Amino acid sequence: LLKQRMRKSGRYDPIPADQALAYVIEVLPAFQYLHDLGLVYCDFKPDNLIQVGDMLKLIDLGGVRRIDDEDSAIFGTVGYQAPEVAFQGTTVASDIYTIGRTLVVLMMEFRGYQSTYIDSLPPAPSTPLFQRYDSLYRLLLKACALSPDDRFASADEMRVQMLGVLREVVAQDRGTGRAVGAASSLLFEEPAIETDSLDWQTLPGLRPDPSDPQSSWLHGLSRGTPEERLESLSRAPALTPEVQLESCRAALAAGRPDVVEAATTTMLRADPWEWRAVWMQGLVALQQGDPRAAQSAFNAVYGQVPGELAPKLALACACEGSGELDVAENLYAACARTDANFTPAAAFGMARIRGGRHDDDGAVQALDLVPPTSRAFALARQARADLLTRSGAGVPALSQAWASVDTVLMDPRERARLDVRIFRMGLDEVVHRGEQPALHIGAHPATVRGMREALETSLRQLARLTPERGDRVALVDQANEARPWTLR
Repeated sequence: LLKQRMRKSGRYDPIPADQALAYVIEVLPAFQYLHDLGLVYCDFKPDNLIQVGDMLKLIDLGGVRRIDDEDSAIFGTVGYQAPEVAFQGTTVASDIYTIGRTLVVLMMEFRGYQSTYIDSLPPAPSTPLFQRYDSLYRLLLKACALSPDDRFASADEMRVQMLGVLREVVAQDRGTGRAVGAASSLLFEEPAIETDSLDWQTLPGLRPDPSDPQSSWLHGLSRGTPEERLESLSRAPALTPEVQLESCRAALAAGRPDVVEAATTTMLRADPWEWRAVWMQGLVALQQGDPRAAQSAFNAVYGQVPGELAPKLALACACEGSGELDVAENLYAACARTDANFTPAAAFGMARIRGGRHDDDGAVQALDLVPPTSRAFALARQARADLLTRSGAGVPALSQAWASVDTVLMDPRERARLDVRIFRMGLDEVVHRGEQPALHIGAHPATVRGMREALETSLRQLARLTPERGDRVALVDQANEARPWTLR
């Protein structure tokens, strides 16, 4: 395929990133099958991947050997073979390395891969592919890490992350800005959308590991207060990773950063690659108001699970807090266009950043990404209305603000307050800038009489919904004052 593309174009014409990822994803189960049998493939490269109709197959198993084989010859190809094979032999990690190198060759003209970059990747700043797809670059960095311990632990683990990267690549290349579907992560829950803000509490939570030895015990643990839960967890039959992570969750809720620090330190001492502990450290840093430390933690997690959106959303939140707004906006955009589950939280983040730059049109476009099927849709429409109301863009913006929430279920009192603001500003507009009878806010023409009638109606509605008598009387007085004069 590569040679055909090159002959057709007259130059090196790599396979598009999404196709190359799909090809390798298709064949990764074959690697996992071999590894489960105690075998390693050894000599993977583009020559050994064949397309048969709609299927991809792994061929040429002449170099396959047992993982514990210390005597037979090792087959490999310069530029693909892992650097440690010569003195450590072949392992699952060395197969992972060859898969990563093959991906690079499929997707770009990898000059020097058998010389200058025989055991490294070209620098990202000078490599357009890596600049365009940051998650893909991080996936390749992990797969082709110099140390075997830093690579993916299995072909299945790599496949899960590669699927996530493929979704991002497809979403980015499609370029609509709107996610067309949702995907369920094995590692993270969905973001909690209660408000239009984002903090350590509303970031996606870690999914419990059902294979943890204490999973059943944790499932039967009574909820109680965070302090009571910490006390119960201190009596766990064994200090497994899930017990320690649950202790971190309870400690965060209890405002006990010292407990989180102790638990994560213990976890990382036992396993330096336990990225879930680093995730918890990032949450503590956010809770303590240290976005720089949170950035460092979430960036490290992103490198370990590059196909997951949760670390990108968390990193965007931390970057927003530290003032690195361009980075935050790009990360929010990646989340919004890739997975509908992440669109609301990411869209609100983009709107905050753009609104802070006085880019009201851009902020409105971000809020418009939240689909009507989302439970955050009403919240997005209300934020849209608030933004347009404050924009100072005249009657057209006020008309859009009113239309934003026209068919949305809102708290009646909040809706009445919003209507009062919109029509009060509409009245000010027509008084100072002239009537615009051709324009309407809702059913009301943009005239002095039209705005007065709308404002009066809204104030009386708000008065009916106001429980405090003094406030209610004041609103009725305002309604009487707003009422247009009539002659009889």
